[in-house]
Amino acid sequence: MRHFGHIAPEVRQRLFHREPCAFTADSSPRLLAAALGATLYSPATRPRLADDILKQAGHGVISMVLCLEDSIDDAEVVGAEENLVRQFADLAGRDGAEPPLLFIRVRTPEQIADLTERLGAGIRLLSGFVLPKFTEERGVAFLESLAVAEAASGRRLFAMPVLESPELLHLESRSETLAGIARTVDKYRERVLALRLGVTDFCSAYGLRRPPHMTAYDVHIVASVIADVVNRLGRADGTGFTVTGPVWEYFRAQERMFKPQLRRSPFLEGRAEELRQALIEHDIDGLLREIELDRANGLLGKTCIHPSHVLPVHALSVVSHEEFSDAEDILRPERDGGGVMRSAYTNKMNEVKPHRAWAERTLQRAEVFGVAREDIGFVELLTAGLSG
Repeated sequence: MRHFGHIAPEVRQRLFHREPCAFTADSSPRLLAAALGATLYSPATRPRLADDILKQAGHGVISMVLCLEDSIDDAEVVGAEENLVRQFADLAGRDGAEPPLLFIRVRTPEQIADLTERLGAGIRLLSGFVLPKFTEERGVAFLESLAVAEAASGRRLFAMPVLESPELLHLESRSETLAGIARTVDKYRERVLALRLGVTDFCSAYGLRRPPHMTAYDVHIVASVIADVVNRLGRADGTGFTVTGPVWEYFRAQERMFKPQLRRSPFLEGRAEELRQALIEHDIDGLLREIELDRANGLLGKTCIHPSHVLPVHALSVVSHEEFSDAEDILRPERDGGGVMRSAYTNKMNEVKPHRAWAERTLQRAEVFGVAREDIGFVELLTAGLSG
């Protein structure tokens, strides 16, 4: 699999200075954590889930979470588990089918071992489990259960803890809760692929819901938690983890995301303003601003609950030619001693030591999302993805 792998090779060559790399579910954790991209959530109750998974893979989805937790009713759990077992068996029996990275969001630690056993041969399609409302007290049991399931199945299984508990939000308990989470994920570091932020639960604790023209960063109580999580768990000194962006809740039901004329060719031919207006009309303008703010605040990837959000996340994750030029310049071996120089684009100063960690992260993102050609921007990447 690869990002933008659903579009024609000749179109990718026109878009990318350096194309996204190919990878598999067995690639290194470092690469997979960066490659998660827009992780699409789906209720585990969907009756044609196997078909849905392959359809989304054909539209560029790289990672999916099949949810047994908040997205389904309490009374549906048993049926949803049975459905998952059937759907994995269906997928495993389809020759040549290449699903995205698949994760199951469970409710309890006991579900991990139980489902791993029940999936049988279908376990080869599972990349891991999403662990809800993660704290030190709750998290250890989940991670121990994951270790047992991995040993029993012989399949490498990752954890993606969701940081969404009230203890993390509340000021009086935040520091202690963060310290406990840090101890737990550090102890099980080899099993933790990424940390996910449950911003909907944070808002729920105060009866809040951000409107579509506002981002999570406009809700100060939420922004403060994101900042503290990145501060403690997202450091670039080798101790941190990949932290993914919060979910965007808004979409237009039963409508195409963009006007049909925007799908005619892989390039807009100057119609950028038309696309911008379509984005605003479909409540995507706020999403675009939030994706940019995610990256500016140290987050990579994003939780998505609607397929129309996937391509904007991926298009804005591609490294621009300017960013790539700066990062390569900063990391040249002859710059190891430090110093400062004018960028190749002659519009900024690159200071080697302070910008080194940024440059390393930028090249990591470039590896999985690619580097755009000098004259290619978000509009061209998005419309090419839609045409694919």
